[in-house]
Amino acid sequence: MFQQWFRPVMALAALSCLPALAEPVFQDPLDTPAMHSVLATSAPLNAVTRAGDRLVAVGLRGVILYSDDQGTTWAQAESPSSVDLTSVHFVNALQGWAVGHQGLVLHSTDGGRTWLRQLDSLRIGALLNQQSSREAGQVPVEGSTDFPLLDVWFEDALHGFVIGAFNLVFHTEDGGQNWSPWSAHMDNPQGLHLYAIRPAGDTLFVAGEQGLMLRLNRQKQRFEALPTPYNGSYFNLIGTPQLILAIGLRGNAYRSTDKGQSWQKVDTGLAASLASGTVRADGSIALVSLAGDVLVSNDQAQTFERLKVERPAAFFGVADMGTAGLSLVGMRGVRVAR
Repeated sequence: MFQQWFRPVMALAALSCLPALAEPVFQDPLDTPAMHSVLATSAPLNAVTRAGDRLVAVGLRGVILYSDDQGTTWAQAESPSSVDLTSVHFVNALQGWAVGHQGLVLHSTDGGRTWLRQLDSLRIGALLNQQSSREAGQVPVEGSTDFPLLDVWFEDALHGFVIGAFNLVFHTEDGGQNWSPWSAHMDNPQGLHLYAIRPAGDTLFVAGEQGLMLRLNRQKQRFEALPTPYNGSYFNLIGTPQLILAIGLRGNAYRSTDKGQSWQKVDTGLAASLASGTVRADGSIALVSLAGDVLVSNDQAQTFERLKVERPAAFFGVADMGTAGLSLVGMRGVRVAR
């Protein structure tokens, strides 16, 4: 900084000797690879899952991490985009998909070490513009550039769905090489946000805001609406061969053992919103909340007990690590509950 006793003319002379500053160039996060950082394990992460014996977690600014030692150490994967990632799913130890904002779908064939883009907002806009407003299923297209995707699920290495805000749904039958709009296949005339897609036995469910619950009718190729006792948002679904469990705002949880025909409220003892859950190898069910709670049920989600967690934080995702405990991700990165 120039000292106050420098005359203005001297300051101007000095400034005239400086090279002209280049105008900043905008870099689209969609096309900008995620930055590598030694602090990535402490950065906000939105989801974690298993890829065989490996853990894979995704989060803000395109960060993808993986661990081969039950969450003790993590490595950062090569991610081709710095768009925020919201969910990740693997069908086996090698094949997996991650989704995020700007319609981003990434695919990995090596257990999450490297990723390639399969879908983005430009392709989504083109696909939707090819359809009539009725076929587009109420998804706002004109002027849209984001198209946030919020969850992903694949039945096998070929057949899968991605879902998101404003009734955004795409389906693939070739592992993500090609995608078909499925928003018109949803009983969601208000265009409500879709937060979770999960199977329970041989039945596939989608849950969203304002108590929205949909079940796939495979014969009609349509997700049909189901009534539930709750009008608040369902943020996630946990399915077993015996039941489907819907979790959401203010600790609310509802279970169904008849494929969504009837629902029973579960007393979680929480007022904080439930964000995610998983079925463990021993059949127990674990849930996490935005207040740092970790709940475990050993009776098919009829009752839950709270685990003691050191340094609790807002948790967004959870994955089973067997006898090593639970892998937790959230606002403060990765954590382990044993």
